[in-house]
Amino acid sequence: MKSNSLWTRKFQSVVDNGRNHSMVIDLPEAKGGINSGPTALELCVMSFSGCVGTIFAMVAEKMRLSFDKMEVEVNAEQKNNAPTISDIHFVLSIRTEEEKNKIEKCLDHTLNTCPVGVLFKQAGVVVTSEIKFL
Repeated sequence: MKSNSLWTRKFQSVVDNGRNHSMVIDLPEAKGGINSGPTALELCVMSFSGCVGTIFAMVAEKMRLSFDKMEVEVNAEQKNNAPTISDIHFVLSIRTEEEKNKIEKCLDHTLNTCPVGVLFKQAGVVVTSEIKFL
């Protein structure tokens, strides 16, 4: 994996993954930016929600579990004026006919294998979760 960040103006940059995908990052106006994209730290939180969703779908497929709707809503905090994320809580909302214990097992396996989540845990970020059945 690789990434490149090209400064464009003020506090705005375009980050690229080397596979023809790019995104603008910026600071909110309150911090001197022009609010043209997420901050780099917000992008980390977005990466976590995307990773949990992707890995959950992969694990569910391997476990032969079906669902017709799934959403991951993440709330990240910087407690006690921490310079970075200290705590993450997320809610996995899912519409499925599967048994609750199977979905819980799938989520447990997801949390043990989600690369972004593993990275956060190694950095000491407290990750908590809940499942909401729709």
